[in-house]
Amino acid sequence: MDHFNFGGSEINRGHVFQMFLRISIASVITYYSVKWMMNQLDPTSKNKKKAKLLAEEQLKRLSKENNFNVNLQTFTDYELMIASHLIVPADITVKWSDIAGLDSVIQDLRESVVLPVRHRDLFKESKLWQAPRGVLLHGPPGCGKTLIAKATAKEAGMRFINLDVAILTDKWYGESQKLASAVFSLAAKIQPCIIFVDEIDSFLRARNSNDHEATAMMKTQFMMLWDGLSTNPNSAVIVMGATNRPQDLDKAIVRRMPAQFHISLPSEVQRMQILKLILATEEIDHNVDYNHLAKLTTGFSGSDLREMCRNASVYRMRQFMRSSDKLQSPSNLATTNTNKTLITITMDDLLNSHLKMKESKMHTGSLFLENRMDLD
Repeated sequence: MDHFNFGGSEINRGHVFQMFLRISIASVITYYSVKWMMNQLDPTSKNKKKAKLLAEEQLKRLSKENNFNVNLQTFTDYELMIASHLIVPADITVKWSDIAGLDSVIQDLRESVVLPVRHRDLFKESKLWQAPRGVLLHGPPGCGKTLIAKATAKEAGMRFINLDVAILTDKWYGESQKLASAVFSLAAKIQPCIIFVDEIDSFLRARNSNDHEATAMMKTQFMMLWDGLSTNPNSAVIVMGATNRPQDLDKAIVRRMPAQFHISLPSEVQRMQILKLILATEEIDHNVDYNHLAKLTTGFSGSDLREMCRNASVYRMRQFMRSSDKLQSPSNLATTNTNKTLITITMDDLLNSHLKMKESKMHTGSLFLENRMDLD
């Protein structure tokens, strides 16, 4: 048996092996104990687990519905975190027909974005027949920028990553850069794909010397990976951003978004088209005058018009409930044709709703601001 002499004491080979085994076991226990403690101290650990389960579910659906071969083992933990914000085309309910008053913008998007994606094999030898790597939608709030982005993904049959910028921020050094990298690596694996960043100015605003080091590094990483899309002619990944403050964007970001569309406040004709679309599925009284409503709603955005119609619907239901209380018990509401005539949206309902919204916008100053200038 071999013996080793350390300071006058002899240790045989068996003792050395036992010491090594004890140290190894202690190291493994210490590693997993520290890892468990860190997970328990991390306030986002539960959210990360839920995000991973949601991502796996979405990727499996993508595999089944689109005949797309998805191997979950090839996705990193960072990619699964981003995939929790993935929307498959079947879940996008917005279509071009759901958007009124923006026919020219929709036509431009069809020609410059949708057609090159859906018919990539049309001009195989062409280096110019491809969708832009960046699309910027800018204009006042509530004018349909997010709806246009979703409808574009639906029309082109593209997967849609609704990127939550907050998910890219992590307290551990270097994690934000890995998450930013995962956005593009995930999009490349599931392409064709749209990476949509709402309020992109809050994330990629103009850089300055006061930026935090981690934020500056994340922005730089994002732009470097974005540039990588243009070097791959077969890439079908588009970064689409929406903002009402394009002047706050970094110039390098604006350069990377050559396709820019201004979504302005709707004109009188557009407002009439929007009102007709919103009220198309409702019970409307014959006295509703769309032309008059379109003239009254100067300075209203598409979302304002929808809210006005929603308020009008509440008014008609309030009147219906009061009338029903006098005519019959609540258990028999809406059972007769007589009562059905009471639940139509009338012109008075819409006018009352308009006055209420106009008063609210005047108190907040938004109506006058919209009349003076666009927010972008």
